[in-house]
Amino acid sequence: MSMPKIELNNVKKSFGNKVVLDGVDLTVNKGESMVIIGGSGTGKSVMLKSVLGLITPDSGSIKIDGQKITTYSQKQRDGLMGQFGMLFQGGALFDSMPVWQNIAFGLIQSKKMGRDEARAIACKKLQQVGLNANTGDMYPAELSGGMQKRVSLARAIATNPDIIFFDEPTTGLDPIMADVINDLIVNCVKDLGATALTITHDMASARKIADKVAMIYEGKIIWSGDVSALYDSGNSYVEQFIHGRAEGPITKHANFKA
Repeated sequence: MSMPKIELNNVKKSFGNKVVLDGVDLTVNKGESMVIIGGSGTGKSVMLKSVLGLITPDSGSIKIDGQKITTYSQKQRDGLMGQFGMLFQGGALFDSMPVWQNIAFGLIQSKKMGRDEARAIACKKLQQVGLNANTGDMYPAELSGGMQKRVSLARAIATNPDIIFFDEPTTGLDPIMADVINDLIVNCVKDLGATALTITHDMASARKIADKVAMIYEGKIIWSGDVSALYDSGNSYVEQFIHGRAEGPITKHANFKA
């Protein structure tokens, strides 16, 4: 088999006495779309930030293309960031910049591309996510929530990254717009041939965009498999989560009472 694109081995991270990641093992192959599901506070975001290099694990290893990035210098890490695209949960657009500059930010700042060339690419990416090139002259505050998500997606793919991270990509959207964003994600990832790592609570989104799904619970991956096996996992924690049931091992373990 080919070398995994992303590989986490026994990754641990604590904040004071709070254990957040407790030995995470995860493999994402090249060109694969992996979706991580799990409740709030289970370690999804910390895991994603660890892969991005925004958080340093206490122990364990994270490898990209077989290279252990947890030991990288800042210069090496900066170079690695050029391979990544990111769609943040809240969009994280710069309010003071027009849309095209938001999309072209990585091209100008990291790739040192000229503004005219960067703007032309930004306009193409806008069209790729279903927006008119004229949208590039607008400001984020002038856009609807769905349009802001599209702009954020355009920014995530602007540098033609090898790896794209999606942090709750459909949060705050109505079901129809959420499905539109899901379709755009699938098409953009496929067109780039990129590897995708997504964290979400949205099971409709998970079913639409995932090749494989993994569930994190109490800082560990407790189940992973093809998305087609998600609803036949045989794991009671997964079953409770994906069906949104009030009763089950997750709430029982947390001593949750209605």
